[in-house]
Amino acid sequence: MNKLWYYTLAFLHYVFGNEEFLKLGGAQRSPHWRKFRAEQIQLRGGRCELCGSTEVLELHHIEKFSTNPSRELDPSNVCILCESGKNGVVCHRFFGHYGDYRKINSDVLDDIKIWKEKLKGRNTIS
Repeated sequence: MNKLWYYTLAFLHYVFGNEEFLKLGGAQRSPHWRKFRAEQIQLRGGRCELCGSTEVLELHHIEKFSTNPSRELDPSNVCILCESGKNGVVCHRFFGHYGDYRKINSDVLDDIKIWKEKLKGRNTIS
């Protein structure tokens, strides 16, 4: 019984203590992901496409790659959103995932355009 308890706790720690596992819904990244991510962030100017932050950038998938792995490395399926909380909101979690990494905002590009305009009027975008 001790081994079962140990493995159960280890599994729960892995699942609930691993934010990346939760964000990916258990999916595995391509071995080319890190290079693709770095290249896309550099090509797109190294800024959050919504608030302009250069800190804690994430390459957000518009269509979840866990449901369509063929689009994981598709440049037309990603945008840059931050997790910096620059304007009091974590752009990646709030706009990309409606506040819950298990959800996906398929209209994220439209929302970025709308909210970027709203924030520009408040002088909060760099």
